Amino acid sequence: MTQPLRVVFAGTPEFAVPCLAACRQPGVDVVAAYTQPDRPAGRGRQLAASAVKQAAAAAGLAVEQPLTLKDPAAQARLRELAPDLMVVVAYGLLLPRAVLETPRFGCWNVHASLLPRWRGAAPIQRALLAGDSETGVCLMRMERGLDTGPVLARRVTPIDPEDTGGSLHDRLSALGAELLRSALAELAATRRAPPQQAQPDEGVTYAHKLDKAEAAIDWSQPAAQIARQVRAFDPWPVAEAELAGERVRVWAAAALPATSSAAPGSVVAAGRAGIDVATGAGLLRITALQRPGGRRIGAQDWLNAHPEMRRAGTP
Repeated sequence: MTQPLRVVFAGTPEFAVPCLAACRQPGVDVVAAYTQPDRPAGRGRQLAASAVKQAAAAAGLAVEQPLTLKDPAAQARLRELAPDLMVVVAYGLLLPRAVLETPRFGCWNVHASLLPRWRGAAPIQRALLAGDSETGVCLMRMERGLDTGPVLARRVTPIDPEDTGGSLHDRLSALGAELLRSALAELAATRRAPPQQAQPDEGVTYAHKLDKAEAAIDWSQPAAQIARQVRAFDPWPVAEAELAGERVRVWAAAALPATSSAAPGSVVAAGRAGIDVATGAGLLRITALQRPGGRRIGAQDWLNAHPEMRRAGTP
């Protein structure tokens, strides 16, 4: 009888949880789940377990939380686990050569883009910001370079006009788990990895880590670009702007096929349908926003606190 495939899983945020579940299938033995150390979170800054740690604990899996995998003791512990394969999904720690070479079948990574486009930390948001029409997930064999390894499998999904960072995150997380589940089943049954394809040299782009400073809306930008910014930064870091002298977070907005001679940032119309703001090119209609210290509200509720805005018009 074939022994189960010994798998070490490494991941940290919610995005990785469906992939951890996909590893728990017949013929696969998840011998440990690696995740980053507990971090302070919330207003009380209490130590909180990662989403992967919580899921692994609920499943009765052993959890490892080294500060770094460069530590010889951490590398020795990994060798003790004798993994056939290491599956890495948004882990957040670098894997040195010694770690990459420990598992018999190497290390697989589920990455939320169509490589080589959007290598790096924030591929979901960068695809939205760029106005890409499609994205997807890739299952890749890891190398020392940043997301440079050969691709074992990929799945494509269109980016809908209403997609946000949150909705695309959830869809790609599920697609990645499906892709991983299928490839793992094949490896467990045959002990042969899927055929791999080197990434092309053309089309390489990098998805740099998000910076909260990017959330600030520049009204001189075109409305279409600002609308993509609003969608990409939902649920984090959330687009922010000065509106009628008040700093607000903008949760939902759409570019309108209209023009205005008003200065960028000026409210040109406001009513039940939304708040229309002049931009560098076109109008942006805001439909959901958040006042300082408040909750997410619709445009109508914001206007109740700013009745003077209604004089601008009634969209």
